[in-house]
Amino acid sequence: MDVYEAVTSRRAVRGFKDQPVSREVLERVLSAAAWSPSGSNIQPWNTYVLTGAPLVELKTRAVERVAHGDPWDKRQYEMYPPALRSPYGERRSNFGKERYSALGIARDDWEARQRAAIANWNCFGAPAALFCYIDRDLGRPQWADVGMYLQTIMLLLRAEGLHSCPQMAWSQVRETVAEVLSPPDGLILFCGMSIGDEDPTVTYVRTGRAPLDETVTFVDDSALAPRASELEQTNHLNLSQRDKMFGHSRYDRQL
Repeated sequence: MDVYEAVTSRRAVRGFKDQPVSREVLERVLSAAAWSPSGSNIQPWNTYVLTGAPLVELKTRAVERVAHGDPWDKRQYEMYPPALRSPYGERRSNFGKERYSALGIARDDWEARQRAAIANWNCFGAPAALFCYIDRDLGRPQWADVGMYLQTIMLLLRAEGLHSCPQMAWSQVRETVAEVLSPPDGLILFCGMSIGDEDPTVTYVRTGRAPLDETVTFVDDSALAPRASELEQTNHLNLSQRDKMFGHSRYDRQL
C-alpha cells in the first residue's frame, strides 16, 4: 500500500472484528511512528496500549459507567469552542446527520443516539486500543506534535491492513481510564484509539471533504504577475514625480 492509498483509505471505523492484533504488529507500528516530527525533537506523546483482559476490564467499567448515567469527568481541555462559526459548525452538523442517518437513527431519537454513543466505550468491538497522554505543562505546538504522531500511527496501521478510530470521547471518562492505566500525575488524556480489522457488516457512510479551493490558497507566479506589473507602474510614477521635484530628468541622472 502506497502513502496515497493509506491516506485516502484511512477513516474512523466504528465496527471491528474481534480478531486479535499481534504484539509484533503493534510494536512495529509504534516503533516507526516514533519518527514522527516534533519541535526540537521533544516527542511529547505518552502512549498506553491495551489488549486482552486489561482492555476488557476497561471497556466493562466505561460502558457500565455511561449506561448508569454517571456524570462526565471535568474537562481538561475543550473539544470544540462553545460556538463553532462557519464553515466549521456546518461541517460538524453535517457529520452528525450522515453518521446517524447511516445507523437509521432519527434526529429526535435520543435513546437510540445514546445506545450508539455507548459503542465508543466498547471500542466498537476492537481487540486493541491505545490511549495517548500529553504533559499538562506543554503548549499548543506540542499538541500539534501529538496530532502528527497519531496520524502517523493511523497511516501505518493501514499499511498493516488494519483500521482505527481516534476517540476524544475517552477524555470524558478519563478517571475510569486512569483506574486501569495508573498514569503519572501531570499527564492529560488526549484521546483513545480503537484498533483492529474492520467488520464489513457494519453500515457506514464515508464523509466527504471540502473542495480544495475552500481550504487551500495557491500563491505562485501567475498570482503575482498582475501585482508585479502594478508595482512597476507605481515605481515608474514615483521616479517621474521625484524628477520633476528636483528638476532633473532620467537622462540627466545617467550623465
